[in-house]
Amino acid sequence: MTGTDIGLALAVGIACAVEAVEALTIVLAVGLTRSWRSTLTGVAAALLALAAVTAGLGPAVTALPIDVLRVAVGGLLLIFGLQWLRKAILRAAGIKALHDEAAIYAREREAAAEAGAPRGDRDGYSFTIAFKGVFLEGLEVVFIVLTFGTNQHNIGLAAAAAGVAIVVVVAAGILVRAPLARVPENTMKFGVGVMLTSLGTFWGAEGAGAHWPGSDAALLVLIPSILLFALGCVAILRARLGASARPRAAEGAAGA
Repeated sequence: MTGTDIGLALAVGIACAVEAVEALTIVLAVGLTRSWRSTLTGVAAALLALAAVTAGLGPAVTALPIDVLRVAVGGLLLIFGLQWLRKAILRAAGIKALHDEAAIYAREREAAAEAGAPRGDRDGYSFTIAFKGVFLEGLEVVFIVLTFGTNQHNIGLAAAAAGVAIVVVVAAGILVRAPLARVPENTMKFGVGVMLTSLGTFWGAEGAGAHWPGSDAALLVLIPSILLFALGCVAILRARLGASARPRAAEGAAGA
């Protein structure tokens, strides 16, 4: 396995693990609060829908010319990557609340309890929430596998990395029967944002006709550069937040 293959597997695995953790939290909340039967039926329906989407998108994506594919994939990765990175920077700077699976789990359980008791063997609420959670998070997994795998001509490796990540997360959830709140999800999201942004920039520029010095080795410079830029943004935002908090604290002390 080459260094590129290892990087592909790690990037896909980490990104898909994050999505799996979020889907698991929703499934556990409605399953433990209401009806496991309807919840698992919703999960199964979502997986079937995702399989249909994959079957439809896969051949269409792989049929694109390589340069068109790289521009399209690069643009999509930049859209997703910058969105993830922006939120991660705001969380790290203290402007946006950290992603807390335990708190999300508590909110989902409260909402499930307030929806009323299930009627009979079929619970529409459990089915709908489980379907929506798994389908939406699964769509991102499909997107990650198809874009990364097709661009690197190794969909099999991307799919295997995603599968391993999902199996590990689901197995851990079954064992503890609780959300995986101890997973460093905020750090993982920061790293995924950096990786998606870096690869989107790299592949998009290649598809547009640019030539990177050293070919794939340019990623060894591009990824740390974007990481340092993101960390610099965090430092600047923290400094500004601290500076804006000091006058308010002084005003409060003077009023007291």
